[in-house]
Formats: sequence, C-alpha cells, structure tokens
Amino acid sequence: MNILNVENVSKSYMSKPVLSGISVGINDTDKIGVVGTNGTGKSTLLSIIAGVTEPDSGQVVVSNGLRISYLPQNPVFDMNKTLLQNITDQIYAGGNHWDKMGEIKANLSKFGIDDPECSPAILSGGQKKRAALVAAIMTPSDLLILDEPTNHLESDMIEWLEDFLQHFRGALLMITHDRYFLDEVTNQILEIDKSSVYRYEANYSGFLELKQQRLDYEQAAERKAQALYRKDLAWMLRGARARSTKQKAHIQRFEALRDRQRPEEERQIELSSLPTRMGNKTIILEGISKSYEGKELFADFSYTFNKLDRIGIIGPNGCGKSTLLKCIVGLETPDTGTVEIGQTIKIGYFGQENEALDEGKRVIDYIKDTAEFIRTAEGLTSASVMCERFLFTPEMQYAPISKLSGGEKRRLYLLRVLMEQPNVIILDEPTNDLDIQTLRILEDYLDGFAGIIITVSHDRYFLDRVVTRIFAFEGDTSLYQSEGGYSDYLVHKKALEDAQTGAGSVNAGSKALQEDDKTSKGKYRAPREKTKLSFKEQQEYDNIEAEIEQLEEKSAELETQIAEAATDYPRLMALSKEKEEVDAEIERKMDRYVELQEMVDSFQGK
Repeated sequence: MNILNVENVSKSYMSKPVLSGISVGINDTDKIGVVGTNGTGKSTLLSIIAGVTEPDSGQVVVSNGLRISYLPQNPVFDMNKTLLQNITDQIYAGGNHWDKMGEIKANLSKFGIDDPECSPAILSGGQKKRAALVAAIMTPSDLLILDEPTNHLESDMIEWLEDFLQHFRGALLMITHDRYFLDEVTNQILEIDKSSVYRYEANYSGFLELKQQRLDYEQAAERKAQALYRKDLAWMLRGARARSTKQKAHIQRFEALRDRQRPEEERQIELSSLPTRMGNKTIILEGISKSYEGKELFADFSYTFNKLDRIGIIGPNGCGKSTLLKCIVGLETPDTGTVEIGQTIKIGYFGQENEALDEGKRVIDYIKDTAEFIRTAEGLTSASVMCERFLFTPEMQYAPISKLSGGEKRRLYLLRVLMEQPNVIILDEPTNDLDIQTLRILEDYLDGFAGIIITVSHDRYFLDRVVTRIFAFEGDTSLYQSEGGYSDYLVHKKALEDAQTGAGSVNAGSKALQEDDKTSKGKYRAPREKTKLSFKEQQEYDNIEAEIEQLEEKSAELETQIAEAATDYPRLMALSKEKEEVDAEIERKMDRYVELQEMVDSFQGK
C-alpha cells in the first residue's frame, strides 16, 4: 500500500541545483537504501521527506495518520535537558502512552551510553549519533528514515541494528555506505545521480548488476543514435529540402538527434601511485602502553611492521584504537615503551576528524599547498587534474571549501593525504562520511599500494576487502591477532572459543553420533535398484524437448523486441528481465534433459 509520494520535488543550495524534478513513491513494505556520490542530495531528499526541509518546488504527499521517525545526519539536542529527557520527549511525542524508560536505558547501554542522565554537551559526536539512533528506532513509526545510522557503531551494534531493521514492521528509507548492511537490510536501491533518481528492485549487490545494465543500454542506444545521425547528416548535406511532409519529418528527426542529451559516462576516481622507497627499518613498536583517566587502554604492546603489512584494528568504542594510531603517528606519546620510525618512512594520516580546513580557501589551492604536481604511473600530473579525477569539477575547484558538503570535504582531505605520496597509509574510520563510489576506488588504489596500510574501521566489507591481518581489542589490554580479513577473524574467534569451552561436549557429541551410526546399521535396508523411469519422469522426458524448443522461440522473439526498443529504457528493462528468466528456464530444462537422458541410457545398458 502506498503511504507517501514525492512529486516533482526540486531543491537548490547557493544557486547549485541538488535535486531536479524528483518523483518517488514509498509503499508500506519498502526497505529502500539511498546511494549516490557525496553532494548529490541524498540527505536533502531524506530531510524533505521527513518534513524538516521545504523543497523549492514540488510537494510531498503523505497518507493520513502516517507516523514518521527521522534520524538526521547531525542530530541536535536541547542542552538544557538531560540526554534521557531529550530521548523521551521524542519517543513519547511519537505516540507512546506507556512506560518505556527501562527499554530506553537498556538500548542506550547497548549502544555504549551508560549514563542516560548526563548532559548531551559532554557527549562526543559519535555518542550523540548513537543516542539519536536509539530515539529514532524506539519512536513508533510507519516510515523510519535513517541518515547514516551505521556511522560510529561498533560491529556488534551494526549486527544488532541489522537484525532489528530486518524485522521492522514498516517502511524504511536509509542512507548508509555499509555495503554488507545494505545487502542484508534493503530490498530496493534508490540512486541519486546528476539531480535525477533511478530505482532498482534489488539489494546493493543486485543494484550493481542492474545499474551496469542501465549504463550498457544507454551506451547502446547512444551508438545507434550516432549512426542514425551520421546517416541523416549525409542526407542533409546533399541539399534536402522540406518539400513534403515526409521530408519535414526527416528534418525534425535530424534536429532531434542533433540536439539530444547524450548519456554521460560515469566519472570515476582514478588515483595511481608510484612506489616510494622504503628502507629495511619500518615502524617498530616496543612495549608501548597507554592509559587515560586511570583506564589502561593497551599494555606492553610490541610489533614490527613488515613492508607490505595490511593491518585492520577493531574493537569497541573507547578501547584505544585511535589512540594506538596517534601513538604511531606521533600525535600521542605512549606512557611506556618506544615507537621507532625508519628514516625512509613517510606516513599519510587520514584521521577521524578533518584537519582544520580554511573554509575561505579554494579547493585547488588547498591541494596545491601539498603539491602542484605529483608523479603517477602516467607521468607528471597536475593538482588540477588530480582534483578532477577525484570528482572535483573545474567549477568546484575554484569554489571556496565552505561550499562543499561534509562528505565532499572528507574526499578532499583524503585526496590531500594520498597526494603526499606516503609509503605508509594510516586510516582512522575512513568509511565514515565517504560515499560508496569513493570507497570502491580507494579500495582499488590500496590494492596496488606498495607500502604499509594500517586502518581502524567498523566496516566489515572494507576490512574484508583491504586487510590481511586483524588486531582486535577484546576487553583487556592485549591485542588478539588474526590472519585474514574480518570474516576470517570471526571464524578464528569462534574456533578458539569452541576449543576453550566446548571440547568435551564436542567429543561427547561425536561419540554419540558414532553410537547412533552403529545402532542404525543393523536396521538399514538397501533401496530396491531402479530399472526404469517413474511415470512422472517418463512424462517429463517425453515433453521436455518440445518445451525447450518453445522457450528458445520465445527467447528469439524477445531478442527481436529488445532490438526494436533500444531507446525505450523502461520497456528495455522489462523485456531484458523477461528474457533473462526465459534463458534461465532454458538452462534449467537443458540440465534436466541431460539428467533424464543419462538415466535412460543407464537403464538401456543393464
């Protein structure tokens, strides 16, 4: 059932169009993930749907009595009230008429906040976001709108939220850059691209395939239009005159082809690096320890980094992950122990918070402060070209940094770090506020990086994609080491726990299974040997060749219809989907035919 419609909505900021004529419908069972490059208007769209921001034009039509709960990107609290009062005000305003105080406190504790009576002023940005998330998911709603809910969450919190949203009885509209999370929670993807929206009936993995199909269809249609335009251009150059209705139509078609809007190829972030010389001495941590306010974060930790180490550091918030990175970089001094940095080591550090950005400085000047030219695999490359490769158009390069969105500022900061051409890259929560496209290209860049990578992240996909060793803070001051990515760590951890706590029961279970096997052998009766097809199998065998022939004819017919509908994108998608299903059925029938034929052959040989 339809519960909300966005009708022809447009919005601009500082004369820059962000959304242009957007129309979207939301049904009561939709679980929609919103994706797109930073600065394309994802948060703006959610804010408009939530009723917080007014569009410049268009409207949002809401069904009667629809309850909406909204988690903004940057939550705002009343500093004159306690955190608990802020949350209860929102929850009870949503229509709760019974006591939820115990559940609120339990959920706050689950998300790492143990003092609900504290002032919001003392909380970090991450704690405020988690508290606002608790308020949003506990507010009764038919439509839950979440802007970056996984930012600042630990892995176990993300998994809990994943399970909660999978069982949420209502519609969901959400922005997140966590690709595993999108795959598990969503059933639709809404992509915002160049002020327009594209909707895909699939989770994130399905979206990638469908988007590529869309781009392929657009390029195929453009190639056909180009060929037709060249043909019509030759006709016009021969001096054709509009002496008949047919010729007038031909001229109008030529003009339409000439003035058509051509599909833009998707811009990609491209950044290659040349290896920087690294001596034998890299980074050596020798017995380092660090405490804060009487709490020991890590103690007597030693490690010598190899030249191609790819280390992921995980653990609960506040355990000391970022502090460990800062000790390596030199922003913090360990209480005991030493950090030795080799003379050839050049560290690029991407912190959780952007370095202080001069908002009045132009984008290009900020990058030129690091280097006007850098050497890449393609040769000497200017700062301007590097900016463009990082999705900063010439117009954006000469605009002040203040005009960039939060995500675009993070992308700019990342570009500056990588342009320093380090041989050690240290990334502290790089997946916060970076869009998926930027993350994918960063991952590709790191694949070919000839140096050391050290990253703190809660993004399971990013860890699986980038790192080959995990350092895990697990509740004490030592770090557990696991080879592989995050998924490998979970397997190793479970195996270790089973070995420590379940060895006896495992052995007992194995013995019981062996006893059961012995007992059952005396009662086992071998099945009667089969000598012919069953009645149903014979019917299937008799008809299957004709069914395959009919399906092949249908596939060929669809192929013709697809060629005729090259410029009708919605029809193309429908026909292509139908052809995929028909071809899959042909494949299934062929496999079954082979299976039945082998059975017939085996019977004849007996």
